[in-house]
Amino acid sequence: MAEDLESLSRDVPKGFDPKLLGMSQNSDTDHDVESGMMVQFVSFKVDDSEYGIDIMAVREIQGWVKVTTLPNTPEYVRGVLNLRGTIVPIFDLRCRFGNGRTDATTLHVVIIVAVGERTMGLLVDAVSDILTINTEEILPVPEIEARGDQRFLTGLITVQERMVAILEIERLFDIEDLVARVKSAAE
Repeated sequence: MAEDLESLSRDVPKGFDPKLLGMSQNSDTDHDVESGMMVQFVSFKVDDSEYGIDIMAVREIQGWVKVTTLPNTPEYVRGVLNLRGTIVPIFDLRCRFGNGRTDATTLHVVIIVAVGERTMGLLVDAVSDILTINTEEILPVPEIEARGDQRFLTGLITVQERMVAILEIERLFDIEDLVARVKSAAE
């Protein structure tokens, strides 16, 4: 376990403690999160953009490892990995957003998330932070000419000098279709 945390620590930003996923740093924030006034997101980078996903969907964060590719899957499906006996499909968010495949290295990170009853991995460039935000600070996504990632966004937040786009991970993938394709490719 200590080796797992040690190898994980080289893949996440300084000061980011993966053991604290789902936990806030003070009791006032705990109460606000429980009452629904505050929400927490794990933020991460893909290219030059920063995104956030609900912290409650995040199961773990790990460094990039080689995956087993499967035939007849969309280009953004990088393959699968065996995570303690569970086969987890890995999705390349850069590719899913229409910006080409990620040339994954050991510096890249996979965020393991739960989507409904499914466990999936999201290949991203780097994990940035855990953000605790008042729900009133989440701004609507403006109606503009569609970017590849815009249909997956539920809101925008400003954190210090940067803008973070909030993703709805359920919208990223047609889960039932993808599960069927991955299962048939694996057989």
